[in-house]
Amino acid sequence: MEIIETGIKDLLVIQPKVFGDARGYFCETYNEARYKEAGINYNFCQDNLSKSVYGVIRGLHFQLQPVSQAKLVSVVVGRVYDVAVDLRQGSPTYGKWFGVELDGDKKTQFMIPQGFAHGFSVLQPYEGGGKRMSTREYRARMKGESWKQKLANDIDKAMEFSGSKDEFVRSMSILGYHMTWTDERKYLTFHCPNGKSCRD
Repeated sequence: MEIIETGIKDLLVIQPKVFGDARGYFCETYNEARYKEAGINYNFCQDNLSKSVYGVIRGLHFQLQPVSQAKLVSVVVGRVYDVAVDLRQGSPTYGKWFGVELDGDKKTQFMIPQGFAHGFSVLQPYEGGGKRMSTREYRARMKGESWKQKLANDIDKAMEFSGSKDEFVRSMSILGYHMTWTDERKYLTFHCPNGKSCRD
């Protein structure tokens, strides 16, 4: 497997080897010894599988101490744009984020350490995604950000790095939004690719 650093400590992209032929494929999605050799030392205790329709945005979600979670995220079928935000107090990259496209064909994984918020946007009509977690889910300790809050925050991020309307649109597209200009490019409309409301 290949380990790809993101520029944020302990936040990693993992590319497992996929062996395929005309009959199908084989892929080792987790091997404790191999992952520990790569510095990924978590005692995973719970696996989750979810499905979301095209255009849905979920997150950002995180779990508070003392039960914060590390997550090994992947997609079984389809494609998503997956994002993690560093919320670790005292971290030199506090508030920074990294996004990666997870593809069910490539089996790419996103290793998200404890202290991060996590969310994703579905890029293909069908998505089946899995999470392997270091701590059980405790609903009383879970926090989240509605898609409206996330949109407002992402607009701020995109504006910070944009010097023109077109650069702003590109930045928002990278964050997973679908947009259209109206009234001779005076107004920008945000909407999900399927034309429906985004949901938490």
